[in-house]
Amino acid sequence: MSGEFNAGLEAHLKGGLTTVCHAWAITRKDGVVFAFTDHDLPLRFAGFEFRADAGLSALALAQSTGLSVDNTEALGALSDVSLREDEIEQGRFDGAQIQAWLVNWADTSQHWLNFRGHLGELTRAGGGFRAELRGLTEALNRPLGRVYQKPCSAVLGDRTCRFKLTQEGYAQALPVQTVTDARRFVWEDFLSYDTDWFTRGRLEMLDGPATGLWGGIKSDRIIGTARVIELWQPIRGSVQSGMQIRLVAGCDKRVETCRLKFNNFANFQGFPDLPGEDWVVSVPSSSNVNSGGSRR
Repeated sequence: MSGEFNAGLEAHLKGGLTTVCHAWAITRKDGVVFAFTDHDLPLRFAGFEFRADAGLSALALAQSTGLSVDNTEALGALSDVSLREDEIEQGRFDGAQIQAWLVNWADTSQHWLNFRGHLGELTRAGGGFRAELRGLTEALNRPLGRVYQKPCSAVLGDRTCRFKLTQEGYAQALPVQTVTDARRFVWEDFLSYDTDWFTRGRLEMLDGPATGLWGGIKSDRIIGTARVIELWQPIRGSVQSGMQIRLVAGCDKRVETCRLKFNNFANFQGFPDLPGEDWVVSVPSSSNVNSGGSRR
């Protein structure tokens, strides 16, 4: 979306001979900020310091007034001093906020915010990357609303669930003992929780190159004296023995789990008494329960 056009910049553009360039700022979800310009010297304005090291350059900036996705792309170079390939691979730039300006490099008070949105799909090749830029109207294309279903629709610990994961017994920090392919974790004599306690929960990295990354837990089993936890997908970063992780209890969204495991039934966001699809064939019966389902 476009910002208010700067009067000074407008006058400068109408003068014929211009000294303008582009500038971009990327703000990741973890708060890390990257700012670049295609000018040959660094610039400072809008609270950012823009580096002049070819971190990003625009291919096209086509915006529309409807709800269609803006045809907007950018090219960038991968390097240790700008955007690193391993951080893109780890997903640290997924959904990052991006702002783009047209600025008079001779007088940086003359600048215009001509795009604001977030990073979409990123592809990497030949030491560089291509990023899809999605405008603010992209969010309006997503279906929203409440789904009426028996399972709970909340995420454990969110503002609708309201369960405090800081309560004792629902999260455990400990070092990695044995790890295979950043996906299968094994601990000896870690039996203080029931089997499946962490199934559908989270494994969060607390230190090392993968700090801040997490994976969904597919299974939590006890085999002999060992606890084996397997993730749905590998952690997208280096994971080694001795690194600190945090295990968060899992929730299968059932009303029984909410009431018995978390004692949080008052905040259950499902509809456990919602009739099933075959309720229309239910008829009274004096001999047994006739719910419309199979009698076997």
